[in-house]
Amino acid sequence: MDTAGRVTAEELHWDPYDYDLHRDPHPVWRRMMDDAPLYRNEQFDFWAMTRFDDVLNGLVDWRTFSSAQGDQLEIIRGGPIPESQNSIISNDAPYHTSLRRLLSRAFTPRSVSDLESVTRRFAQELLDEHSGSTSFDYVEDFGSRLPGMVIATMLGIPDGDREYIRRTTDEQLHREPGERDMQRHHRVAAELVSYYSEQLADRRAKPRDDMMSALLAAEITEDDGSSRKLTDAEAVAFIKLLSSAGNETTAKLIGWIGSSLAKFPGERVKLVKHPELIPNAVEEILRYEPPALCLARVVRRDVVLHGEVVPEGGVMVFIQAATGRDPRQFPDPDRLHVERKIERHLSFGFGPHVCLGAPLARLEARIALEETLLRFSEWDVDWEGCEVVHTGSAVRGYSKLPIRVD
Repeated sequence: MDTAGRVTAEELHWDPYDYDLHRDPHPVWRRMMDDAPLYRNEQFDFWAMTRFDDVLNGLVDWRTFSSAQGDQLEIIRGGPIPESQNSIISNDAPYHTSLRRLLSRAFTPRSVSDLESVTRRFAQELLDEHSGSTSFDYVEDFGSRLPGMVIATMLGIPDGDREYIRRTTDEQLHREPGERDMQRHHRVAAELVSYYSEQLADRRAKPRDDMMSALLAAEITEDDGSSRKLTDAEAVAFIKLLSSAGNETTAKLIGWIGSSLAKFPGERVKLVKHPELIPNAVEEILRYEPPALCLARVVRRDVVLHGEVVPEGGVMVFIQAATGRDPRQFPDPDRLHVERKIERHLSFGFGPHVCLGAPLARLEARIALEETLLRFSEWDVDWEGCEVVHTGSAVRGYSKLPIRVD
């Protein structure tokens, strides 16, 4: 410890780009919670917080912790966001509030409920492909494909383009070892912007019954009461965000469902016997292994946290994926317990920027688990064959999860 009693970087080190930590960062996060609740990383020049209450309070306080320069460490450090790639998550109130008010209409309980039958049909089709098999990859063959099919249906993406969108989205988020700059990210993102711009232009000429057409027709209400249509850039940015988040994070959530229930087979037995527990099990898995890793913010004013001053202009990283294992909030946090009573977790964020697509992610995860258990009541994971995705500080999960089934 240093003279102020703080844990030093030599004693405790968390690097969001350390791929060796991606498989299991929880022991390091626990030490950060206990010994360095306000953690300082000099190498990459950021502060970080891991405790549930600290992250909750920080995500709510958008006046102190701003999203205007992006919500990921590498994006903030990568310089100005190209105008064509700016989106709702890279803005604060009042613009964020007015835009979110419009976009939230896409995720009303009724609109999400309307997707249940198509989501279940897709899940059944994908899993039935492996009927009679002794093994398949739960992520590559199922978890990574289902969300893209649902999002494509919502947006109106042609069936033949689904795989292109999924793979391009993966490429946009992927980070090679040592890759810090955002050049490749922006290049691939620009490719997606071009694709969605063409799709929108087509709908301007020939409107359809899909979300892209609906966005072109929608009006945004400003704080002063005036109304206007979304610009093409705003519509493209939201479509790209929805497609990327819907493909990537939900795919990782389904992967965590497969791996977590393999590690806790007794909890899986409970779900087979009592399928009414499945919705709560989804929440518990979101707590235990959330797919979204961190949310970064630029500090807008000096703030005192745990006795230290975090200066204006600094970058704060809220490690939301750590908060579900905070023993101050969740007793016995390293155990999966599908009957656990969860008042709330932070796996979808919190506050003004809480994930718009959370209801859809919950729907997809629930149906994925229901349909899996109807066909495969037991499975084991080939842990040696697993691969963890590397996306910097964005998401965490499996790109490959080979399982053996009976």
